[in-house]
Amino acid sequence: MTATDHAIELTRAAALAAADKQAADIIAFDVSEQLAITDVFLLCSAANQPQMNAVKDEIERKLLEIGARTIRREGQRESRWILMDYGDIVVHVQHSEERAFYALERLWSDCPTIDLKLP
Repeated sequence: MTATDHAIELTRAAALAAADKQAADIIAFDVSEQLAITDVFLLCSAANQPQMNAVKDEIERKLLEIGARTIRREGQRESRWILMDYGDIVVHVQHSEERAFYALERLWSDCPTIDLKLP
């Protein structure tokens, strides 16, 4: 089983939105074979809290434009890790320090990455 076309479409839209707000280290993993709850994990990082909020807001705005709504959101305001669950994809916006510490890329390194087609 691989990520659905819809999940990949949402992932690419979210990645582009994150890139528009200067998010760093944007990467997506197809976790559909390891997890039953979602198809894709999208990871990105930001240097500070205002940038994290800008990335979150832009992702939500872009995905809402194409009909996707968050099912659940965790870690806002003073948080250094924001998680947005869209069902088919889960977006992780992390502060750069948290990203280095938790190293989610290592955890999911056995999963295939998704070509985000970023400019």
